[in-house]
Amino acid sequence: MKNVSRESLRVRLLARSAVALFATGLVAGAASAAGLYKWTDDQGEVHYSDKAPPEMPTKGASMLDKQGRQVKKIDPPLSPEQIKAKADDDERQRTLAKARDDQARKDKALMQSYTSETEIDLARNRALTTIDTQIKSAQAYSTELVRRQNDIAKRKEGYGSKPIPSTLQNESEAVDTELSRQTILIRQKQEEQAMVTTKYDTIKQRWREILADQERAKEAAAAAEVAKAQNPSPTRPGTAAGTRPPAAAANK
Repeated sequence: MKNVSRESLRVRLLARSAVALFATGLVAGAASAAGLYKWTDDQGEVHYSDKAPPEMPTKGASMLDKQGRQVKKIDPPLSPEQIKAKADDDERQRTLAKARDDQARKDKALMQSYTSETEIDLARNRALTTIDTQIKSAQAYSTELVRRQNDIAKRKEGYGSKPIPSTLQNESEAVDTELSRQTILIRQKQEEQAMVTTKYDTIKQRWREILADQERAKEAAAAAEVAKAQNPSPTRPGTAAGTRPPAAAANK
């Protein structure tokens, strides 16, 4: 304990034994300049000390000034459940903050990439045109493969009951495999077309939302400026609006 006067020690002892007296302010001046700690232990006994309790009481503690007024509340230690809940909440807040930052970066990149909806439409059309060209090329190739399939089938029929040459059989299998591959490719490209359409529809919608948010922000700022102009801050006492301060008038 710090060195304190005999009178201070006596007052502290009274404070420890009489919570009511403390509550009525009779223990004012008992605390040193550094402050006084007050806490209640698990048995309900109230303690006062100029040093923090060695272990944080389950009900927390208070720090008092030298007049016995509470200047700081020290919360009790958290339970394991509260610690976990706080950790979960902190993690949730970090996740939300990261999501907001990521969205802000995406929004900034979006507005830097497109200055109008027309540019978004042009980008979508270019992407769809490229895919459409690939689909048409695959369809034309598939048509040629089907023609070759039919030709191979006729050549196989010409052998009747005779064994079909391995070269012809290999060619037939290769054509079948390639036709199957092209069929899968066409389906994938058609799905890609739908995804591109959805992607640019989403981009356009977000672009509109950002633009609307910016417009609302501008309108709010303009309204604030108008309100500020209509409600100027009050003039200093003794100075009428539109007149010079006395000092300025005297120096005129």
